[in-house]
Amino acid sequence: MKIVIPGGTGQVGTVLKRALGAAGHEVVVLTRHPERGGEIEWDGKTLGPWTAAVDGSDIVINLAGRSVSCRYTATRLREMMDSRVDSARVVGAAIAGAARPPRLWLQMSTATVYAHRFDAPNDEATGVIGGGEAGVPDYWAYSVDIAKAWERAQRRAETPATRKVALRSAMVMSPDPGGVFAVLSGLTRLGLGGPVAGGAQYVSWIHEHDFVRAVEFLMDREDLTGPVNLAAPHPLPQRAFMRALRSAWGVPVGLPATRWMAEIGAFALRSDTELLLKSRRVVPGRLTEAGFAFRYPQWPGAADELVRRARERGGAAVGR
Repeated sequence: MKIVIPGGTGQVGTVLKRALGAAGHEVVVLTRHPERGGEIEWDGKTLGPWTAAVDGSDIVINLAGRSVSCRYTATRLREMMDSRVDSARVVGAAIAGAARPPRLWLQMSTATVYAHRFDAPNDEATGVIGGGEAGVPDYWAYSVDIAKAWERAQRRAETPATRKVALRSAMVMSPDPGGVFAVLSGLTRLGLGGPVAGGAQYVSWIHEHDFVRAVEFLMDREDLTGPVNLAAPHPLPQRAFMRALRSAWGVPVGLPATRWMAEIGAFALRSDTELLLKSRRVVPGRLTEAGFAFRYPQWPGAADELVRRARERGGAAVGR
């Protein structure tokens, strides 16, 4: 199959391109700065020559959007919103204008769309959409607005010949440099992988192999449309999540961090505390109901496998 991946140069795009290419598919990446074979230039907001790659393709997987790994200023939040909505809108326009439109459009979304909560897990049917929680920073609601606008742009696209699925993805864990697993592993190996602000907040995640397998599953299931949670079935509190990661690396101690210490750490990492403090208790309701079986349903086993591969790579993702 011919698979087009707008915004496919980041961590998730790297994971997908590697796996789908190895499976024998033709993978074309749309990027602002093409550097390799199979990459085509686009700006993420206007139609152009790149649309020829979409016309006649089998599947489009749109991952485009400004990275969330940054400090959340008003300007950057607006850039996150615009880059996601503009790219989804123009991908929809390209598909709508194609003589031979793709049969499937997988649109990246995020598990952040769900509410900050501890009491119950969020699936697609009964999950609580966020934005109205009490006692959290006001800008957390804007992150939910971004997710809703992202999905709305796909939903409103007039593409009757193309099935549409929104991927409400949790953090994708792979040993590739620069990914969230590498960052968390680096902190762990420095002895800083302890509970943050008590560590009761839930962490939702998905192993890279299960992410790819879920994407392939959705390619084949013509009956699945709309939002689908891509998250392992067993989210766990942050303190337990980091305990398992410390165990995988053989690090006995992880210093705890208060909320204000997390602010300092996030500032040093040029990230934001929402990524550390929001409780994302998300489960894969529709995938499970459709019969998808996770290879890595539990975090301790996933962490052990990821650490093993990181070590085999000679510390490419994290230092020795």
